[in-house]
Amino acid sequence: MNPVSRPLRIAFVAYRGNMRCGGQGIYLWFLARELARRGHHIDVFVGPPYPDPMPFANRTEKLPNPQFWGKWFEGDRTRFFPEPNPFRVFEPLNFYELGASLLGFLPEPAAFSVRAFARLAQELRRGVRYDLVHDVQCLGYGLLGLRALGLPVVTTVHHPLSVDRRASFVRDQSLMDALGTMEFHPVGMQAFVARRLDRVITSSHASGKQIEQDFGVSPERLRMLGNGVDTTLFAPRPSVMRREREVLCVARASDPTKGVLRMVNALAQLPDDVRLTLVDQDGPSHPARARAATLGCEDRVEVTGRVSTDTLVNLYSRAALVVVPSRYEGFGLPAVEAMSCGTPVVATAVGALPEVVRACGGGVIVEDASALSLAKAIQALLEQPETRAQLGARGRQRADALYAWPRVAAATEEVYRELVGDCAVARGLPARTTTSARDGTALAS
Repeated sequence: MNPVSRPLRIAFVAYRGNMRCGGQGIYLWFLARELARRGHHIDVFVGPPYPDPMPFANRTEKLPNPQFWGKWFEGDRTRFFPEPNPFRVFEPLNFYELGASLLGFLPEPAAFSVRAFARLAQELRRGVRYDLVHDVQCLGYGLLGLRALGLPVVTTVHHPLSVDRRASFVRDQSLMDALGTMEFHPVGMQAFVARRLDRVITSSHASGKQIEQDFGVSPERLRMLGNGVDTTLFAPRPSVMRREREVLCVARASDPTKGVLRMVNALAQLPDDVRLTLVDQDGPSHPARARAATLGCEDRVEVTGRVSTDTLVNLYSRAALVVVPSRYEGFGLPAVEAMSCGTPVVATAVGALPEVVRACGGGVIVEDASALSLAKAIQALLEQPETRAQLGARGRQRADALYAWPRVAAATEEVYRELVGDCAVARGLPARTTTSARDGTALAS
């Protein structure tokens, strides 16, 4: 059977799989589900924190990780030695992770990629075949080993890690802080690996340009597919009453690229009846609350703490509008989630936000990203309920058409088939690749 028409065998690798640990976990779970619904055979090899159950996958294999960096960061060095056998700390990869963590490096992506390489090599030796490997933002050296075994490798990069490193430099207050930033972010490894993989998938043209610039990936291997949103879940809820003077922001105040403090500065310039609800992990010294206290508007700021997805959809549906005050976004998932819920968006003109918001037509872009300009745009939209309703309706319709997971999965499948077909032709095997299941044979479990 021709590889451009039959179901594919896909091995996903992701060094962190939990949906509450970032966008990579959300992306992994939903994309794997949609590809399985399209008839493809999905195996997932994933590191901790592990994902929610994935019943649609043929299997989900949890690769171990001692998580030394997290223990070092939290100051919990008593758990460095694994139980019940503490001598396992001297196993090569474990020892590398321990040493790298103590020196301030983030060793997880590199170590996970080597573990994934070793595990997939075992699978190949026992006769399991894959058409390709899809890496989710790990970009560790082990992926090059998989390519050396003849496996085509695709990676998804929502934005290059260099963006996070630059943001970290912004908040560094000393030379030691800056040195720690240099050590922590494995930008060199990720750029080196990305340049050598078969395809790099990203979520926007803005992010694609950043990957070209910072990682040196050639544009002919980049594919801009958008990111997915579960538009059946993130949907308007007519039963939820709008609060006409409530502004919602979904962002981590600890990340300077999210612009939360700028939003608080804008709030202080808005009328006293405008309130800000911030979806972020809470704490006694939350920076947004501290900034609001200095500006005299602390009583108008609510920090929700972690919320369930259902609660988040209610918050989107309740707010008069959603503000995305970021300094950079490779996609801007909260903006698309809000528009999918029928709520208009006010966003800064950075990264992919103009691209995404204008494509959906569900919001307003603030070209001058100062707090004053942000406040003026928010106030203008709060005073126009009919405009908000029109933006909300249009944003919902287009978000569903452009960013629903079935569409993103179909576009991803096209990239897979393009790559598998290219590899087959390069090897003189138009009907199959050496790494794909044999024609007419059942897929091994």
